[in-house]
This record gives sequence, structure tokens and C-alpha cells, in this order.
Amino acid sequence: MSKAGSKRLLLVEDDPALAEMVKYHFGREGFTVTSTAAGDEALILVDEVKPDLVILDWMIEGISGIEVCRRLRRRPATRNLPIMMLTARGEEDDRVRGLETGADDFVTKPFSPKELIARANALLRRARPDLSARKLSYHGIEMDLVAHRVRRDGKPVAIGPTEYRLLRHFLENPQRLFSRQQLLEAVWPHSEEIELRTVDVHIRRLRIALARDSQLDLLRTVRSEGYSLDAEDAA
Repeated sequence: MSKAGSKRLLLVEDDPALAEMVKYHFGREGFTVTSTAAGDEALILVDEVKPDLVILDWMIEGISGIEVCRRLRRRPATRNLPIMMLTARGEEDDRVRGLETGADDFVTKPFSPKELIARANALLRRARPDLSARKLSYHGIEMDLVAHRVRRDGKPVAIGPTEYRLLRHFLENPQRLFSRQQLLEAVWPHSEEIELRTVDVHIRRLRIALARDSQLDLLRTVRSEGYSLDAEDAA
């Protein structure tokens, strides 16, 4: 059973190592992942799991990935389900065939987990813009834009309104470095009246609020440059 507000992913991949890697990285990004190695089981799980997204390997046991995609597109309930196909094939004809069958995106192995997640989230935003409008998440931090609540690893985080706006800006632009001036202009309504050092004060407050139980500090400081929300260099 998925956590409230989490995105459900059905992964259809018969390479155990690759499947574990994908499950691990998507799990870190707040996805609830169900996986199978077989196409016939995938068709059953779609009805049980009701995923928001399917990542489907081209070559799998039993029914092929491309046939699974074709059958999902024939069903009224899954006609518009976002489907991303994985394949070791790099030829243009295979890519075109996959897209013509109904796949929404096509990723050739090998790939980086970061790119796969970014493309998956982009696909979800296109397919279900309401999903991204209500929730923002990054590396265990979740923001409910309707209820104005923040959680980290499922635990509530109490922050002030300015820290909330600051965190929202970071969550909308993870791993992107912002100067203090850019943050002022993006977060403060009357930035021309605010001193740059005000940004440092609120960054410090946000950092303290997020640092529960000695968790990793995801707010990266780049001396003389600015700040970013980045798990890659968390310490």
C-alpha cells in the first residue's frame, strides 16, 4: 500500500541488478515502487497497483515489453497511463516502433538514475499537471502545497512562512545554485528593501528546521556564490 501522496511506479524489468538500482533511486525520491520481471504479471499488477507511471523494459520474460505497451493502450482504463520504455536497442527504427506503439518516452541503456528520474517526473507533469501542482518532493522532503505542510521522511517539519517560500523555491529547482540576489528576487515580495544577509539568516533557520535527528544537510553552501538544495554533496 502506498504512502499518502506518494507517486506509484510499476517497474517491469528482468535484470535484477538494474531493477534494484531503479527501485532504490525512485524510492529515495518518494515513489512507491512495485516491480516484476514478467509481462503477463505486469498486466495484472497494473489493475492491482493502479500506477501513476510504468517503466517498461523492451525485452522481458514472456510477453514482450512492446506487446505490454500495446495492450495497455487498448484498455480504456490505461489508455492514457504514462509509459516509459527502457531498451538496450539504439537503432532509430526500434525507437520509432516503440513510440508508435504508444510509449510516451524512450530511454536507451545505459542511463543515469538522475536522468531517468528527471524524465519520469517530466512525463508525470505532462500527463498529470495536477499531481505536480499539489506536491513537491526531493530526497525525503515533501511539501503539500494545498495543506501548506512540510515533512521529512514522513515526519512533520515546522517552518515559518518565509522559510516555507524559500524551501518551495528550492524544491521547484533542486540541485540548481542560486545567488543571494536571485533568492531575494524569487522569495521576497519587496526584495529591493531587503539586505542580502537576510537570506543567510533564513537559510540558517531552514537548515535547522530540516536537520531532524542529525539527518543529512541538503542545503549546500557555495562560498561567494550562493545556495542550492542538493543531495549529491550532502554532509
